[in-house]
Amino acid sequence: MTGRETMSSFKLGLSILWPACWTALPIKMAFAVLFMAMGTIHLETKLGITFLMLLMSPVSVFAFFVISLGVGFHFGEGVGLPLLFLVSIPVDIWALGLVARTVFLERLRLEPPDSLGIALWVRFAIAGALYLPLLWVIEGGATDLARSIVKSILDMDMLKSLPVAERIGLEFTAWGSVSLLVLIALTYIGLSILGKLVEGKATGAQVSDDSYQGLISRWDMIRVPADQSLMLTAFTAAGAVLSVLFWMVLPVSTPHPHECCKPANVAPVPPFDPQKSLSKGEKVLKDAELKIAALEQKTAEDEKDKQKGGKEKAGVKESSAKGDGKASQVTAGKPAGSK
Repeated sequence: MTGRETMSSFKLGLSILWPACWTALPIKMAFAVLFMAMGTIHLETKLGITFLMLLMSPVSVFAFFVISLGVGFHFGEGVGLPLLFLVSIPVDIWALGLVARTVFLERLRLEPPDSLGIALWVRFAIAGALYLPLLWVIEGGATDLARSIVKSILDMDMLKSLPVAERIGLEFTAWGSVSLLVLIALTYIGLSILGKLVEGKATGAQVSDDSYQGLISRWDMIRVPADQSLMLTAFTAAGAVLSVLFWMVLPVSTPHPHECCKPANVAPVPPFDPQKSLSKGEKVLKDAELKIAALEQKTAEDEKDKQKGGKEKAGVKESSAKGDGKASQVTAGKPAGSK
């Protein structure tokens, strides 16, 4: 009994797809960052995780175009998106071939067929182009249905008095759990389909006669290039070229203010001097004290002038009153008829 007969389709599909995704992702992300710096890719913030999941998977090359054109869901704008997925094809073929040969030798104890990476990539890409749009539609429909059901339940009379915070938490937990369960089930089905495709390719493979140590040595040496210096030089040169291209195109994507919108030239602010600030404050306080003293003196002088003017007015009134009294007495003392 071979190791292949003890592995389920789900486990076989997962053991090839998952390592292949993470093997190819760093290389594809370098091109993604370069295209973003060039301004050829414009993504919405909420679609970043979705874009990452599609980019890291070898089954999403054709599914990206099917979802964008058939379903009508747009991940972003720019010619860099389709170009990035096309550039990812050779990277995915290399990653699938590397991982699949390891699985065939270590897990299945089978001789890897020739062109295993290309054969698996064609099968995975076609399966993804058919299954991922279906998964997208089913998951979206299940999520919308769960939201409507939960909303109708929460709108019942006995739940209308529920506080807003508890209502939001309950609503998200309810339809989010349903959506997650549907996604897990669809993912299990998809990985099982990929496992069946791998089993179909492994059916015609020959059983390896090597011992377990010999198989380990073989799949371990698969990851070591025959010409290590050439591989190191190629990777170094590719990294240098991508770095130079990135720094060359980065100013293009960096926003620059227009000539009419340049900020005004502002003189640099001198450093804070505590001693100078204290002396300036003391000077202000002294000036304020002098002003207050001058105001008080002026107010006192005004009061004295008012009092002095009042006394003079009172003396004038008294003298005029005395003159009037004397005149009335003289007039009263004269006999009637005298002139």
